[in-house]
Amino acid sequence: MESVVAGVGGLLALAYAGFLAVKVLKQSPGTQVMADISRGIQEGAAAFLKREFRYLLVTTVVTAALVAVLLSWTGSLTYILGSITSFLAAWLGMAVSTRANARCANLAISSFKGAFRTGFSSGAVMGMCVVGTGIIAVALIYGLTRDVLLLVYYAFGSSLTALFLRVGGGIFTKSADVGGDMVGKVEAGIPEDDPRNPAVIADAVGDNVGDVAGMGSDLFESYVSALVAAMFLGYFYKNNPAYAALMLLLGAAGIVCSIIGALLVRVAKGEKDSFEAQTQQVRTAMSRGILIANGLMVVASLFIVRSVVGDWGIFLAMVAGMAAGVVIGWVTQYYTSDKYSPVKTIARSSETGTSTLIIEGFAQGMLSTIIPVAIITGAILASYHWGGLFGIAVAGFGMLAVLGVNLACDCYGPIVDNAAGIAEMAGLEHEVRRRCDALDSVGNSTAAIGKGFAIGSAALSSLAWLATYTQAAQIEVKDMTRPDVIAGIMIGGLVVFLFSALTVKAVGRGAYRVVNEVRRQWKEIPGLREGKGRPDYAKCVDITTRAALREMVIPGALSVVTPVLVGVLLGREAVGAVLMSALMVGFLMALFMSNSGGAWDNAKKYIEAGAHGGKGSNSHKAAVVGDTVGDPFKDTAGPSLNILIKILGKVAMILAPLLLALA
Repeated sequence: MESVVAGVGGLLALAYAGFLAVKVLKQSPGTQVMADISRGIQEGAAAFLKREFRYLLVTTVVTAALVAVLLSWTGSLTYILGSITSFLAAWLGMAVSTRANARCANLAISSFKGAFRTGFSSGAVMGMCVVGTGIIAVALIYGLTRDVLLLVYYAFGSSLTALFLRVGGGIFTKSADVGGDMVGKVEAGIPEDDPRNPAVIADAVGDNVGDVAGMGSDLFESYVSALVAAMFLGYFYKNNPAYAALMLLLGAAGIVCSIIGALLVRVAKGEKDSFEAQTQQVRTAMSRGILIANGLMVVASLFIVRSVVGDWGIFLAMVAGMAAGVVIGWVTQYYTSDKYSPVKTIARSSETGTSTLIIEGFAQGMLSTIIPVAIITGAILASYHWGGLFGIAVAGFGMLAVLGVNLACDCYGPIVDNAAGIAEMAGLEHEVRRRCDALDSVGNSTAAIGKGFAIGSAALSSLAWLATYTQAAQIEVKDMTRPDVIAGIMIGGLVVFLFSALTVKAVGRGAYRVVNEVRRQWKEIPGLREGKGRPDYAKCVDITTRAALREMVIPGALSVVTPVLVGVLLGREAVGAVLMSALMVGFLMALFMSNSGGAWDNAKKYIEAGAHGGKGSNSHKAAVVGDTVGDPFKDTAGPSLNILIKILGKVAMILAPLLLALA
């Protein structure tokens, strides 16, 4: 029964996504110039995903074969299903987002309300595709087999795809962004999204493959991970299938609440409003949708938990997770929005040069970890008190219960960013660009909040996977001074730093190639600097694609190989120590990187709006450098750590029977 209800909920999400997609695509893409720019972005994004899919396909087939031979042939099938459905959800969402950008910019000519609705609806397509596809697959596997272990293999498949799309997309987008900014803004002094910059289309493509497809696959994996971990612990730790059924019903309720919340995200006509009034309208609309969705979910959870298991502690754990997600979003906004003192302090430090701006950004990023850690710690203690290990898993899912509307707000950001870029490249009137900039301003905040939200959910999900591993591997560590445990703790922290170094360095190498290519084109193409020649946009797209695909291999292998080697060489207790250490260090590092990068980015935008000398000033030049330092932090390494700390737990969980046999 619960599988049918969950499946119907998933179909409802996909139907709503289809309705929104049709509505968006009915709009006109605007002038021929706008349509051509949008088509270039579509083609670049599609080409990247096709090439990445080839890498993913080979990896999936090889891994599935190993799983079939060493562990379970049925597990290998669900692993393949997890990989495919994760990629499918990301591809569907990105296919709409790359077509919505020009339509959003074109609507901004006549209707601020219409432009906003198109941008948000496009983001909602991704949100609904993610939750709909994820819950249908989980409900189908569980309904047909009643084997929760098969769901672990499914979650592992989704993790591998998320790792490819998040790491590969992050390297792509930031290689283009950093390379284009360094030559365009710093060296040539031309504006952002200037069509004379050969990297401008690659940058726009990167927004989609990194912040739409990458974010979508990341949160697809988080959603599935939280759901599966809770079902596994409910089935075995609570020793009651009703707790597994409970999670499917809560997932279906979350979809309904997300759809209601998304329907309520609306703004009034604001064509003649000031920039500040327009941004406030959008912020209020999004906050209203998210808060109402969460409020409805609290009521639905109360009814469902009381009806299915009658355990008030589980309901309270669910609410604790939801509250933690909302608070972490607010804290992230405080540290990354130019409305508050941290970003203003960073911007002010630019008056004395790049060094002080970088130092202040590092300090604010470190400070930004304090409250989220306290919130997550409180949620862990409270949910464990109310529901044990299962309560922690429920709290993790609670944070993602209304993911449909949350992800819509996250993916809205890169879509309206593309729209603002198209408005600039197509030479639309100043008033139109101002409206697009107002939409984009809020999009920057929602993107930063989404990253904080994703990090918090990753922490709770990975803790749930640690709990499932300790149950499956029968681990009881009573002596923390054992050499193998200490070694595991050290290795877990090391893996986080090594993974971060590899991804940041990959962006640096990719940006280096982009910088050289842009310089070459400006030197060799007659009239390009003056706007009389046409850049070879495709060349920069090809360079960033090659860099992303080449550089993502080693970080991906590191995340899978580490638990295997540690388990074989040091034993199952050491693997548990690796998971615990990677969770702690990875959570802190991800918060630091995402928030410091977001703060540097918005400090630059704050200066560009006229503060501290405005565009072209020494403060602005310092802020651009700070932004380029923060780019790989907030859009590559930081978000990718979410997947690292979860995939370690899933690999360990799958290996648990073998490690137990070796012991």
